[in-house]
Amino acid sequence: MANLKEVRIRISSVQSTQQITKAMKMVSAAKLKRATNAIVQLRPYATKLKEILGNLSASLEGSSSPYIQEREPNKVLIVAVSSNRGLAGAFNMNVIKATNNMISGKYSEQYKNGNVSVVAIGKKTQDFYEKRGYNVIGNNNEVFSALTFENVTKITDAIMSGFAKGEFDRVELVYNRFKNAAVQIVTTEQLLPLPKQEEVTEVKNAHKVDYILEPSQSEIVEQLIPKSIKVQLYKAVLDSHASEHGARMTSMDKATENAGELLKALKLSYNQARQAAITTELTEIVSGAAALNG
Repeated sequence: MANLKEVRIRISSVQSTQQITKAMKMVSAAKLKRATNAIVQLRPYATKLKEILGNLSASLEGSSSPYIQEREPNKVLIVAVSSNRGLAGAFNMNVIKATNNMISGKYSEQYKNGNVSVVAIGKKTQDFYEKRGYNVIGNNNEVFSALTFENVTKITDAIMSGFAKGEFDRVELVYNRFKNAAVQIVTTEQLLPLPKQEEVTEVKNAHKVDYILEPSQSEIVEQLIPKSIKVQLYKAVLDSHASEHGARMTSMDKATENAGELLKALKLSYNQARQAAITTELTEIVSGAAALNG
C-alpha cells in the first residue's frame, strides 16, 4: 500500500507539471507570433539599408566617421544577447558557449591582459559573466519589458560612444538568429568598426543603383553609418527574442510529450502494483479460510 501511495503522488506531480508545460507552450506560441512579425517586418529594411551602403561603398573610403576606423583590437567588447528566463532548452547556453569560444580563441591574448569586456542583454548572460568575474558593463535586462527601437538604441549609443572614445577597439555581437520555431542559429557578427562592404555577405539579387543624393553623398553616408549600426543591434535583439520563444515553445512541447510518456509508465506501474496487492489479499483470505476449515 505504501508503494501504491508513492506512485499516486508521482502521478499527481507529473500531471501538474504537464499542465504547466502545456500552458507555457501556448503562451510562447502566442508571443512567438508577435515576435516573428516584428523581425520579419524589420529584415527588409535592414537588408535595403545594407544594400544602399554597399552601392555607396566608394564613399566609405574617405569617410571621417569614427565607426569605420580600423584599429588593432587591443580592447574588445562582446555584446552577448540572451533572455531573462530559462526553460528554453539550450537557447541561452549556446550564446554563452559561442561567447566563451570567442574569448578563449580569437581574443585569448586580450583576455589574458584583462582587456575583454561584456555587454549582456538578458539576465542569463548577465548573471553568468558577473559570477565569473568578467568586466560586465551596465545592466540591460529591462529592455525586454519594452522591446522598442528607442530602448535598444540607448544601448547602441553607449557602445558607439565608447568605441569613438577609444574605450574599445572592436565590438563583437553574439546572438541566436531566428530561422523557424525549431531552429535557432547562433551567430557572431562584427558590430564595430562597421565591416567593409565587400566583406559583407552579398544580398541576394542585389544590383547597382544610381541614386540622386541630397545634400551630398558623403553627408548621407555619414548619417547612414550610425543608423546601420543601430539597426544591426536592434535586428539582433529581435532575432534573439523570436528565437527565445521558438526555443521555449519547442522545449515545452517536448516536455509535455515526455510527461505523457512518463504518465503512461507510472499508470502501468500503479496498475501492476494494485493488481499484485489484490492478488496478495485474495491469497491471504483463501489461505485463512482453508486454515479455519482444516
